[in-house]
This record gives sequence, C-alpha cells and structure tokens, in this order.
Amino acid sequence: MTGERVPVREVLRLAAPALPVLAAEPLYLLVDTAVVGRLGAVSLAGLAVAGVVFAQVTSQLNFLSYGTTARAARLHGAGRPGEAVGEGVQATWLAVAVGLLVLGVGQLVARPVATALGDGGEIADAAVSWLRVALFGAPMVLVTLAGNGWMRGVQDTARPMRFVLAGNGLSAVICPVLVHGIGGWAGLGLVGSAAANVIGQLVGAALFLVTLIRAARGSAVPLRPAPAVLRAQLGLGRDLLARSLAFQACFLSAAAVATRFGAATAAAHQIVLQLWFFQALVLDAVAIAAQALVGAALGSGGAERARGLAAQVTRYGLGLGIAFGVLFAALLPVLPPVFTPDPAVLAIVPVAWWFFAAMQPVAGVVFALDGVLLGAGDAAFLRTSTLAAAVLGFLPPIWASLVFGWGLAGIWSGLAAFMVIRLVAVGLRARSGRWAVPGAVRA
Repeated sequence: MTGERVPVREVLRLAAPALPVLAAEPLYLLVDTAVVGRLGAVSLAGLAVAGVVFAQVTSQLNFLSYGTTARAARLHGAGRPGEAVGEGVQATWLAVAVGLLVLGVGQLVARPVATALGDGGEIADAAVSWLRVALFGAPMVLVTLAGNGWMRGVQDTARPMRFVLAGNGLSAVICPVLVHGIGGWAGLGLVGSAAANVIGQLVGAALFLVTLIRAARGSAVPLRPAPAVLRAQLGLGRDLLARSLAFQACFLSAAAVATRFGAATAAAHQIVLQLWFFQALVLDAVAIAAQALVGAALGSGGAERARGLAAQVTRYGLGLGIAFGVLFAALLPVLPPVFTPDPAVLAIVPVAWWFFAAMQPVAGVVFALDGVLLGAGDAAFLRTSTLAAAVLGFLPPIWASLVFGWGLAGIWSGLAAFMVIRLVAVGLRARSGRWAVPGAVRA
C-alpha cells in the first residue's frame, strides 16, 4: 500500500471526536452490565441474551451509518454538499421505516427468540422482559445511525459526539435509579435498564433530526423521500446487510451456546463480550476518520491519497491494538469484579479473558482496514470475506464447544479464528489497491 501521506492532524481532527461517540454506547453497556450485575446471575444472563439480540438486530442495519458515510463523503469530496445532506435525509427515512418494522416484528418474536437462545426458564423470562421495553428504542437507534453516517461523510464528527454523549450520559445517570430505585421506591429491576436505554435513545435521535432538518433547509434540499436515492442506498446496504448477518449469526450462536453451560458461564461471556465490543469500537475511531477521508479523496479523484491513508491507518491500528492488549492483560485481577461480585462468574472469566487480550493487535489492524474499505464503498468484498470468515472460522468451534463441552474456550477460539481469517482477507485487499476507485459515485 503506497501513495500520498495524509497529515496526522487530518486523521486526528476526525478521529478524536469519533472516539467518544464509538465508546459511548459500549461504555454505557458496561455501566448497564455493572448495575444489572447487582441483581444476580439470572438477571445478568438475561441481559446477556437480550442485549445480544437487540444489539445484533440494530447493528445488522449499520448500512444506515457506514453506507451513508461512503456515499456522502464522495459527494462532499466532489464539491456537492447539498447532495451529501440529501443522503442523510433519505437514510433517515429508511431508518424510521425499518425501525418501526423492527419494533413490530420484535414484539411478536421476543418470546420464541429468547427461549431459543436462553434456557427456556428464568433466563429467557428475564430476557423477554428487557426486550419488550428496549425494542421501543429501535427506531431512535436507527435514526442516530443515519445521522452519524451523513455527518461523518461531510467530515463533521464534533456535533455527533455531543449528541451521542447527551443521550448515553442521561441513560447512565438514570439507569441505577430505574433499576434499584431511590428512597422508598424499589425500582423496576431489569426492566429499568431497558427503560433507561429508550429514554437516552430518544434524546439522541431528536438532536440528530433537528440538525438534519436545519442542514436540509439551509441547502434547499427536499425533505421528502427520493426513490432513486433510496434504491441506491439499498443496493449498497444489501452487501453490508449480508456482512452484518454474518456477525449476527456468530454472536447469537455464541450467546446461545454460553447459556447452555449455565448462568455463570453466560454471565462471564457477557462481561468479556461487552469489553470486546467496547475496545472494537474504540479501535474503530481511526477507521471512522479513514471512512470520511478515503471517501472524500476518491470523490475528488485522489486515489493515491486514499492508498496512502490506508497504509497510515494500518500502522495506527496496530499500535493501538498492542497497547490495548497490554492494558487488558494487566487489568485481569481488578476489572472483572467491577461487573459482578459472584465468585462462580469470576472463576470463569479468565478463560475468555486471555483470548480477548491476545487478539487486540489483530483487531486493531482489521478494524482500521475495515474503515478504509467501507469508506471506499467496497461493500461486496467485505460481505464475501466476512461470510467466509464466519463459516470457516467462527461457527465451527462455537458449535463444537457445545458438543464436546469446551465451554468459553471453544467459543473464544472461534472468535480468534474469525479475526485471523479477516486479517488475511482485508490485508491482501488493501495491498492490491483494487478498492481505490475514484469518482463521486463508486462504479
């Protein structure tokens, strides 16, 4: 990977505000995990099942963010800012429509899905109670994804940071009160966690909507649906959706297998998995900058500049990954007890923890190059390589661990194989340069 070098300040200008945005949701989930953990292993295991279901359903639709960034960034780089804002308008229409569909279907299937993934008893009951409330936040989550997408595309990551922190900060403050109560009020228990989620998501979505409407009016962009743009976004979204389905199948399978080994194993898996999601999105901060800069560079015809940026973010991702690996290895004795006092859960956590720490350098490179390829709109390659990594690397060890009783060791071996296969795939693709197709719209 060779090409023009992009000044570090350009990467930092976008990455620094993106970091709190990416970290806010997993940080809130860690707070949520710690708050719910005080209710006991069953509630925490119920949150593990329900949280994975909700997160995978909403993150499966991340084309509203990543696809919108790729398209808006190319238009921004080509000097067509009004059309870039228009991408945000159409993505928001998609977000509302799909969010309402998720809410309706989710209410219908919450019980059978929780029963299939849980134990069919107490864990499933806890998961259903959380899901039925949390699903009301789905439309707001998707509106926020669309808002982040178009604003990153026009290289504005500062305001999304404020919007996301406002919503998640409010949730973090009210979550302990709604779960455990205050004064003479006993609280709502696990359901209070879901209610806090919905309130925070409503605030964040409202801020993004107000900003979009103002930008559209300022650029004389119509707020009505545009079928041609919607079709183009759905075309890109198709490949990103297939990629997200691969992630969903893997993490839902991992949650289902973990619960079969009991509440303590499921709770330990939840703790380490939430930390994995946290560091994955933090490592993605540089990738978010790469998405915007790569898209803008290709939109203006700067293929050499885009290739140079790919080489830079690879180095940045590797450095951050090594730092995270060392940090989490050192934190094993002190961090898990923050999330639960249950000795049975704490005894199992180290099984997954060492996989988690060792994979950080690999993850740093993979997530950085994912950002480059997403910014270039290279969705078809990402779809195919992710599906291959899931089928060949992740899923076989997960289900074998159930058959042979490998527990968390088998589950996290699958995640390690998944990441190594993805590392090889995106590394070869980035080195080839075939992703660097210039133009306001990817051919």
